[in-house]
Amino acid sequence: MSADLVLLSARLLDPGTGRILPHTALAAERGRIAFLGDDRDARALAGPGTTVVDLRGAVVTAGFTDGHLHPVSGAERTMGVDLSGCRDLAAVRTALAAAVGDLRPGAWLRGWGLDPNAFGSAPVATAALGPVLDGVPALIDLFDAHSALASERALELAGVDGPRAFEQGSEIVCDADGRPTGLLLEDAACEVVEAAASRPTEAQIRARAAEVLAAMAASGLTGGHAMDANGDSLAVYAALEAEDALPLRLRIAPWCRPEASDADIAELIRLQGTGGTLWRVAGVKLFMDGTIDNGTAWLETPDCHGQSDHAYWPDPRRYTQVIAELHRAGVPTATHAIGDAAVRHVLDAVEQAQAESGRTGGTGGTGLTGSMGGGGGTGVVRHRVEHIETVPDDTVRRFAPLGVAASMQPTHCCEFTRADHTDNWSRRLGEERAGRAFRCRDLWEAGARVVLGSDWPIAPYPPLQVMAGARHRRPADLSLPPHGPEQALTPLQALRGMTVNAAWAAGEEDRAGRLAVGHRADLTVLADDPLRVPDSELAALPVLLTAVAGRVTHRAAEV
Repeated sequence: MSADLVLLSARLLDPGTGRILPHTALAAERGRIAFLGDDRDARALAGPGTTVVDLRGAVVTAGFTDGHLHPVSGAERTMGVDLSGCRDLAAVRTALAAAVGDLRPGAWLRGWGLDPNAFGSAPVATAALGPVLDGVPALIDLFDAHSALASERALELAGVDGPRAFEQGSEIVCDADGRPTGLLLEDAACEVVEAAASRPTEAQIRARAAEVLAAMAASGLTGGHAMDANGDSLAVYAALEAEDALPLRLRIAPWCRPEASDADIAELIRLQGTGGTLWRVAGVKLFMDGTIDNGTAWLETPDCHGQSDHAYWPDPRRYTQVIAELHRAGVPTATHAIGDAAVRHVLDAVEQAQAESGRTGGTGGTGLTGSMGGGGGTGVVRHRVEHIETVPDDTVRRFAPLGVAASMQPTHCCEFTRADHTDNWSRRLGEERAGRAFRCRDLWEAGARVVLGSDWPIAPYPPLQVMAGARHRRPADLSLPPHGPEQALTPLQALRGMTVNAAWAAGEEDRAGRLAVGHRADLTVLADDPLRVPDSELAALPVLLTAVAGRVTHRAAEV
């Protein structure tokens, strides 16, 4: 049988070692790397249906995998007005006024990417936006996707006129007189207004998701760990794959909320391993806290506003029970934990689950039965902590012995915090805790498996930008000094964070994340060696070709 893909005149960069392999050609067959050798022998493997590409010295490496993103829910969320570039309230008002001018009478205005730093020292509230939203039903997501601002008309349509109690750590923020300010904290509160808002059609969501995924492939991504299955996400993945329009390999972790019943958890366990050829449910996503910017994180001591003093789960002991049940079933978990108390509790829960069951999170194992993996087929169950924004030394040292992956998003630090601690995140934490921000290097040196991702749509998804942020700890436009430069990763560490370590976290290190015969032919081709490109130039390095399972999903005009 002839090869499906042959790449010639290439420099083959193995992210496991950081070395250029002593070969110039690669051939893929049936979705796997079948040959590494010289151009002449590779050409002999080509047949009439083979895609043959002469790369003229370009660099091939294992395909980039984003360790944390939200493809379908993010596609829907970003269909509104983009406020992510607005640095002050004047810019926010201008952007919203332009969007209001384009609305049909009575239509809802949706927005996303609103940075609380734009409010300066003023409270995050609808009143700060002035009269631009008067009479307009508007719901605007803040950048973290854990909070939103609703206009007066939106609150009226949703029947919100005061505070409410929720079964999770959520809040409709009200003033001293009990009137809603428009700020909605966490999912349950946001969903009250979202239920009244208009939504795009299924066809519109599917088209937007296809557009986003194609752009992700063009950025060099071959895969992603999707941290939700909200709405009709799974149906969207199935439809796109049926249309041959799914260009990424996706590993999906549906949410488990505090109000989940035993039957709900049993259903999450049943879903494991279901999916298609390129997408598969493999894991469960949970939340231990919210965000520091909102005052909904869980810190050992409250923030400077007296907030962030409790867990997202009203009874954290129930979370521990759920982790134990999922662990016994061989289901890997990914828990959003930002504050020091939240991270500590997650590690405590994993440690207790391992002790009770005898199943570890060690370095061996190949994961769930099936092609996507998951960490449960050989007695090894690999859990993860997502975000880990501020933790002390003793917590850093606990990850490696427990085999818990540290899933980090360095662009959160680069884009939303400041080295001088004048940003909202740092002001809330105070100097000591803000000084231990996003400890990527410390976690790596303590032996933790650091997995890098974007958390798109919270931050941009291009993997070279994510790796650049991990290396220089500065905004993409390099306009500010680095925040915590001592926490920067080396070029090889950053590359491994989106290849080798992402495969390990998925229990797939025996078949993904490296350039080796028998490994998946998920490949990213770059114009130059990313390990030798300066940190400040890495994000602009051209992506020439992307392939998933040996099928080209992006090809630049010049190759």
